[in-house]
Amino acid sequence: MNMEVFWTGLAPAGEKTVNFIGHTSVWMFFIYGLAAVVLEPVRYLISNQNWFLRGCVWATLIFAIEFLSGGLLRLFGIEAWRYTGEFSVLGLIRLDYAPVWFAVGLLFERVCDLLAAYNIG
Repeated sequence: MNMEVFWTGLAPAGEKTVNFIGHTSVWMFFIYGLAAVVLEPVRYLISNQNWFLRGCVWATLIFAIEFLSGGLLRLFGIEAWRYTGEFSVLGLIRLDYAPVWFAVGLLFERVCDLLAAYNIG
């Protein structure tokens, strides 16, 4: 969630402002919690694969979670996010974020490994 607030805070970087104000939705607590339940078992399943394949799996899973959770929220009239631009798919995902989700997935692995090393996670 911290990454999301940081990322949304970068949006005005091209504008003449010194105020970088990030935001999120309360619904993201539930979505990120669900994602952790889904992603952790997958981490063990793909841990012996090469980094490129793992990154592709992470990007695909993150897109799927984002698309499905955003679509479900929309069924209840909730729009926690709306992507725009030529790479947007129904406003639920942006395909040009694939490299970001690829990297975030690999970062997730490192954070989990670090937490496990300190017996935190």
